[in-house]
Amino acid sequence: MPFTHAVFDLDETLYPTEVGLMQDVGRRITEWLQRHLGLEATEASRIRELYVRLYGTTLGGLLAEHSDRVDVEDYLAFVHDVPVEDYLRPDPALRAMLETIPLRRVVFTNSTSEHALRVLNALGIADLFERIVDIRALNFIHKPRLEAYQRLLTLLGARGPACILVDDRPVNLQPAKRLGMTTILLNGPSQDGVDFTVGSILEVGPLVRQLLRRDGLGTTAE
Repeated sequence: MPFTHAVFDLDETLYPTEVGLMQDVGRRITEWLQRHLGLEATEASRIRELYVRLYGTTLGGLLAEHSDRVDVEDYLAFVHDVPVEDYLRPDPALRAMLETIPLRRVVFTNSTSEHALRVLNALGIADLFERIVDIRALNFIHKPRLEAYQRLLTLLGARGPACILVDDRPVNLQPAKRLGMTTILLNGPSQDGVDFTVGSILEVGPLVRQLLRRDGLGTTAE
């Protein structure tokens, strides 16, 4: 089946972990837990780590164990209220790489579309993506739950084998592989559920073009 979509995770995939943006988000998650669950900082950090391990995200844990005490929109607004522009700058090399991928480009994120758009605008690449599939579009079913990927495919009107997914977390690629997507892991060792690994986001373009040549689709950009 020909490829139609290149799907990218957002945070710490389209920009390096080292910029510190998600560490800032993490601090705000811990602060939210302290305020709304009445926890000390150490316990809030422990709970956050536990929920990520058990449920994939802190919000997933909150919805599973404290749904009656969680205002989801308040949580999302609070934890993403970070100065994105202080961490990110336009990335001409990233933009040039994305422009070489002759597929429909999509962002697939557990964050909100507002946060995603701020990140994309700060990187100077917002116009290169036709769609942001965010946590609301997923009906608050987050990666790595299989239902999130099924919802993604429904929204895109695509089948798994037509999609390439790029993510920095192996756990987020495994469900995609189950649905037939071609998976690319950024900055990690190859393992189950991972078809290809790259050391830099800039290596994704050449790899995708190689896959297209293999399928006889050429490499002409849009």
